[in-house]
Amino acid sequence: MKTSAVIVCAGSSTRMGGVNKILLPLGERLVIGVTMLAFEKCESIAEIVIVARESDIPAIRAEAESVGITKLKECTTGGDTRQQSVINGIRCISKDTELVAIHDGARPLVKSEHIEKAIKDAYVFGGATLGVPVKDTIKVVDDGIITDTPPRKSLYITQTPQIFKKKLYYEGIEFALEHNLDFTDDCQLVEAIGGKVYMTTGDYTNIKITTPEDIKIAETLLEMR
Repeated sequence: MKTSAVIVCAGSSTRMGGVNKILLPLGERLVIGVTMLAFEKCESIAEIVIVARESDIPAIRAEAESVGITKLKECTTGGDTRQQSVINGIRCISKDTELVAIHDGARPLVKSEHIEKAIKDAYVFGGATLGVPVKDTIKVVDDGIITDTPPRKSLYITQTPQIFKKKLYYEGIEFALEHNLDFTDDCQLVEAIGGKVYMTTGDYTNIKITTPEDIKIAETLLEMR
């Protein structure tokens, strides 16, 4: 099950006030360093490809060297959308890759054992994503008015990595490009062609750093480990 990790961190960080969240300090490392370490420690991950803004690549390479990342295969630049950035990363993976694990660079607290668990599920079902059940009641709202209350037991918060058999994911990319579709979630590519994606239960600490207060939360969670 040779698996290539594509870590995407080419966003504009507008909700962080323009500060690049992946290069912020987190514990003794940078955010991207903590993220890379989780995949470095995962036995099933054979290589890591980073997708980032061109101006950030030297700092990412320096961080990888500083924390002892040996699996970093390549750093490449992102596209105009997340889907385009992922495609750029996919182009860099090895030909003998069986599974591709796509992860948000701003999710540094993902656990290696959960990555392994999702890889095994993706191998069985063709695709898998980490996620957790929602804790709150969710309302569907249209023009300020509640129109529906979906049953909570069937709702999950979707996280990353999202892992797929390479051939299946390639088919999803071809379908999206052919129909001029641009998805913000990688599972949607596979869902669009009728593929099955298994929801692998992770935990609530796998947060995405999006706003300034998220860094404080991540620091606290990291200290608790």
